[in-house]
Amino acid sequence: MHIEKLIKMANQIGAFFEAMPDRTQAMKDIASHIQRTWDPAMRATLLAHLDTQAEADIGLKPIVDEAVRSHRKALEAPT
Repeated sequence: MHIEKLIKMANQIGAFFEAMPDRTQAMKDIASHIQRTWDPAMRATLLAHLDTQAEADIGLKPIVDEAVRSHRKALEAPT
């Protein structure tokens, strides 16, 4: 899957959880949703994109970027 599509999907997930009053829980829920619903190849593509792009060019909403980075270990795990 193309990274542009994955970024769009991740940002849609983030937009849903962003409204939660508890930002820490929202980030945990974003990462959990991605871990549960995306296949390992999709998650690996997103993580590789994070590793190769400058933070300003990543394309992710700030809450999604922070969620993925802070819960990376869970996203690397197979489902």
